[in-house]
Order: sequence, then structure tokens, then C-alpha cells
Amino acid sequence: MVKPAILTLNAGSSSLKFAVFGAATSGKRLMFGAVERIGLDGASFVMSDARGTEIVSATGGIGTHAEALERLLLSLDRLRDKVQLTAVGHRVAHGGPECDCPKRATPAILARLRRLIHLAPLHLPANIAGIEAVSASRPDLPQVACFDTSFHHDLPQIARMTGLPRRFHNEGLRRYGFHGLSYEYILEALRCDGIDVGMERIVVAHLGNGASLCAIRNAQSVETTMGFSTASGLPMGTRSGDLDPGLLLYLMTVKGISGSELSEMVFAGSGLLGLSGISRNMEDLLARHEEAAAEAIEYFCYHTRRHLAGLTASMGGIDRLVFTGGIGANAPRIRAAICDGLNYLGIALDQGANHRGGKVISAPGAQVKVEVRKTDEEAMIARHVRALAPCGATSNRAEAL
Repeated sequence: MVKPAILTLNAGSSSLKFAVFGAATSGKRLMFGAVERIGLDGASFVMSDARGTEIVSATGGIGTHAEALERLLLSLDRLRDKVQLTAVGHRVAHGGPECDCPKRATPAILARLRRLIHLAPLHLPANIAGIEAVSASRPDLPQVACFDTSFHHDLPQIARMTGLPRRFHNEGLRRYGFHGLSYEYILEALRCDGIDVGMERIVVAHLGNGASLCAIRNAQSVETTMGFSTASGLPMGTRSGDLDPGLLLYLMTVKGISGSELSEMVFAGSGLLGLSGISRNMEDLLARHEEAAAEAIEYFCYHTRRHLAGLTASMGGIDRLVFTGGIGANAPRIRAAICDGLNYLGIALDQGANHRGGKVISAPGAQVKVEVRKTDEEAMIARHVRALAPCGATSNRAEAL
């Protein structure tokens, strides 16, 4: 039986990650994969089924996002006896101050996103290219833009401010926050487990190549470590995290580093990669014995711990800490190092449970419940698509899937 399906897309500057979900309300992941190194030598396309078995594999000949998407859609067309696309959802880095929820990707929304490119110049062009490519290739497919900033739309006014003259705030230069789809998914997962999230003070630690923390109270984001850009807050795989603005001015005025060079350094040459000189990947660094690798790890854990403690001030305490993301869900040594010394907040780990990767890793009787949960931003996008796009999710046929 042919399954009505939703395609989710996450377009990066040289990549296109995707997943396919059943269109039914309870539709599960059917396929996933990625096109890597778009426009570069060694471009590759891999698609796997839900069990991780490779279905399609190809290399070369992928120069643009449009070509990558066409390769993906043609591969899905060959599977028409199994799936039929009914809608597409996109992860979009930035929605600006007006977008407080996912939106149908209409021409008006596309025009708005183009006007916002200056707010996320490294991400929005690729996100827009993905939407345009679907429109050109499959104009009949409804599309939904899901913004990583939406979850933080109602941050308290004081948390949105930057300290710059007010005229810049009025121009939209404010703290936005990112990783919203991940935080939204974790919050929904907690609800599904019967947890009254509206009654708890929660910090979610989304730790991966991109990393941020979010303080959630009354089921809303009240503070987050990323602000105006995705380089702020915690140190990350290649991003610096918070920097003294005086240091940036020094690099420009005294060292003569240009704006473009500075951008490349802050976003692509700093963080774990810059500090270690070895790798941006935490797993690689944990396996190494060089002092620089150990120091990069310690720097990451120290600043994550410092930011975590700071977030509790915005809520008057903490009841639950959730680790997620590639590092948060898979690196017990990092979780332990971050929590070390936070007993005064009521955070204490069961080291055995943490090492085993248990769901609950807090010590018995600890004041703060500490958990490990996998996030699923693609599933969150599919959920939004079902709510906004006429993808057949309410038909009898779809509900049976």
C-alpha cells in the first residue's frame, strides 16, 4: 500500500539533510539521509530506510541545492509504490521578530525571509534555496517553514535586549535564541511522559556541534544562551561562543583582521576545533591524549556549567535538567564534568546510571531530576506540517498507516 508521506528538509550551506515520515498523526520515520558537499568535490547522496539499511547511494554531480533536491525527489519517485509525498517541511534558522510559529511557505513568507538574510547570513540563504528548489520542481506540494527562533519568540523583554542603543533594538537587533525545534520536541516528550512541564523549572542542554542551553518556566523559554547569532553562548564545534567585544575590536583595529576573516574565524575556526587544533568532534577529542584536546574539552564543560548555573537565576532555581543533542545524549564523561560542582543547586549524578546512558541519571533523592533524552527535530517539523498543510493526515487511509 502506498503511504502518504511528509518530507522534512534541513538545508545547510553545503548539505541537505532529509527525512520522510508517514503523513498520519502517528506517522513514523520511513526514510532518512543526506546530500553532503554540495558544490564541492566528493559530493555524496545517501538514503536509508527506518532501520538504517542503505537504499540509495551516489556520488558526484551535485552542484547546487536545486540539483541535490532533484536527486532526492527522483529517488523518492522511484519508490512511488511505497510512498507518495503530500507536503514538505523545512527547518529555517531564523523567522525574525514576527514569526512566533511555523508558517506556510508562501511567496510572502519567502520575501520576508530574504529581507532577514542579514540576521542569519550563514543559514538563511541555504534554507531559502531549499524552499525555492521544491517550489520549482514540485510546485503542487504544500510547504511549511519551521523556525528555530519561534520557541523563543516570547522571551521576556529584558532577555531580548542586548545593551546596545535602543535604536538598534527597534531595528530588530535583539537576542533571538535558536535550537527551538529541539527544545520544543523535548518539552513535548516530557508531556507525553505525564510530566506537568508548566509546574517545573527546566534547563535543556542541547549539546552538539552547535550547542545551547534553554531555561524553561511555565512551559515557555525565559532565557537561552544563544542570542542574536548562532555563535553566541557556549563554545561549540567550530564556533567561539561568547567573546569580549573589545577583543573583536582589537582584532579588527590592531591586527587588521577584516570583517569576513573575523566571521570565518568566529563561526568556522574557533570552539573545539580552534582550541584543540585537532578536531571539532567531541568524540574524537575524548579519544585523544594531547593536552590541547583535554583543555578544549575542559573549556567546553566549564563554560557550559557556568551558563547552566546562570540560567537558574532567571527561574529562581531548577527542578529538571535534560541533556540532549549528539554530545548531550552520548557523552557520559561530558555530562559528569558539566554537573561536577553543582551540588549546591541540587544537581547530583548517579555515576553508574550516567555511564550506562540511563534515561534518568540523577542520584536517588537528588533535588534536581537529571535526564538524558534524544531529540528529534525532524519529527517536530513533520508534526508542524501535519497541523498546517493539507497532507491527508486526517483521511481514513492515512490514519491507518
